Amino acid sequence: MATEKAPAAAQPLQALIVDSNATSRSILVGQLREYGVSRIVQCSRVQDARSRLEHTVFDYVLCEQYFGESGYSGQTLLDDLRRAQLLPFSTVFFMVTAEASYAAVAEAAESALDGYLLKPFTPSALFERLSLARLRKIHLKPIFDAIEAEEFERAAGLCVERFETRQPYWLYAARIGSELLLRLGRHDEARKLFEAVIAARALPWAKLGVARAQIESGQAARAVTTLQGLIGEDASFADAYDVLGRAQVELGNFAQAIETYRTASGLTPDSVVRLQKLGMMSYYMGDRANATKVLSRAVILGIDSKLFDFQSLVLLTFAYFAENDRKGIERCMADFARIMERHHSSARVQRFATVANTLQLIQQRQFSQAVEAVRNMAREIGAASFDFEAACNLASLLAVLAVTSIELSEGEAWVRTLGMRYANTRGLTELLANACNGHPPYSDIVRESLLHINKSAELAMAKSLAGDPTGAVEQLLREADKTLNSKLVDMSQQVLLRQHARIPTADTLQGTIDALRKRMGTAPTRAILGQDSERTPGGVALRVRTATDDAPRRTTSSADATAEDDSDLDTAPDAAEEKDPAAFLRLRPLP
Repeated sequence: MATEKAPAAAQPLQALIVDSNATSRSILVGQLREYGVSRIVQCSRVQDARSRLEHTVFDYVLCEQYFGESGYSGQTLLDDLRRAQLLPFSTVFFMVTAEASYAAVAEAAESALDGYLLKPFTPSALFERLSLARLRKIHLKPIFDAIEAEEFERAAGLCVERFETRQPYWLYAARIGSELLLRLGRHDEARKLFEAVIAARALPWAKLGVARAQIESGQAARAVTTLQGLIGEDASFADAYDVLGRAQVELGNFAQAIETYRTASGLTPDSVVRLQKLGMMSYYMGDRANATKVLSRAVILGIDSKLFDFQSLVLLTFAYFAENDRKGIERCMADFARIMERHHSSARVQRFATVANTLQLIQQRQFSQAVEAVRNMAREIGAASFDFEAACNLASLLAVLAVTSIELSEGEAWVRTLGMRYANTRGLTELLANACNGHPPYSDIVRESLLHINKSAELAMAKSLAGDPTGAVEQLLREADKTLNSKLVDMSQQVLLRQHARIPTADTLQGTIDALRKRMGTAPTRAILGQDSERTPGGVALRVRTATDDAPRRTTSSADATAEDDSDLDTAPDAAEEKDPAAFLRLRPLP
């Protein structure tokens, strides 16, 4: 198929080549001049390239992935540029390398770069790849400009308009628009847009998007049906298993979820993200031997990758503790020492390191110090920053102390407090209960908490049905004030919205709801394994300015997976690429 030519540039094209090898730079310079790039800057070091990019906007950046023993790589440069907002959407960034491991491919996709170039490549292949990437940048510039300005509503509208009028790159625009609608919480509109794509061209990523929208809107059971149909059409579509596993976890179907994650991991054995999901699920299901095996492999493959979730290292420490593996615990502590050097300002990482250190103290029989550390953690239970992940880790520690016969009179009360705060769905309840399954009485307390929360909700809703919506909202908020349970707050909000005209104190009650949400924090209270929001299977990576503790927040990402691109470009990958990411990268840009 003929490649559409990009509109002529108003200004001469500029390119930056970053490569420590002088011969490689010389070859690329010659090819780029033949392509029509008039101004080419060469850098042999990552530090020099960053300095250049601080002062100049380049049309193209071609960067080598590996820089020997310097401690830098093309990936570290790309991450640094994203974090510092030094790489505009208009710049085409290609990673150039002679080899590409699965982890490197996944990490690059997570960074939303424009593609990989695997050496050796012909000038014609280079020209085609650069032209296609720049052409898409030019056509979609208004959308990207709106995203950079954080005008997500306008960006979503531009995407929908391009899709409906079938302008160039309409499928890619629909994909971006769907992700933006999901980000904006407009799940039903996102689902309809995904379904419109399916009607136009039955692409697997669009069907997967329908399932994601169903999960986000609380319809996990429907998502399971959608995903089972998608897998029936293509049993090698690994992203579909990722989303299916998430739906099964949310429904509390853990035995099914672990088999789903095992299948996904089998399809892509070097996927760090999928290994972590399988390892975490194995841990919570009580299969500590498999958890140790899988999580330790994830550590070996990806501990220095940004795809690695440090919660995996926490669970690996728990698994080593259960096996009384002193050396294993020491390795985990050494890893955390290195991690803390890089992420010393992250409260989440500090919390992880404290949990691991406490386990080591117990293993070394330094019980008084361990108990004091647990008491310090327990003081944060009611804090806005204390999330479900922290609750699971604390519950696991309390169970360890209980079975180690360490006297801790507050343990039962703390577990009950955790249960009352986070037991609001079957999936959340079972994950938290399984976190402390080393001491069954604590697991029972967590499950009893869900029964209590459900009973409180039923009594309040009975008041609403009996014609007293004000009393219903007030009762829900009283219970929420005591427990910080988000389910009760959500229900009070629903009743208030439905019965607003019949509630004289609606504005006051809304203020109470808003204050409670602030006390609860912004972390999602849903059944997830690790920081799932950082990696959305089947999604497309978008950059926004808001940052987390350690890295820029992305609307979503397509790391660890391939995804169908615009077939109007004839660039849609086939199922085999999921098994051979290197082949994928030789042929086309990452989505």
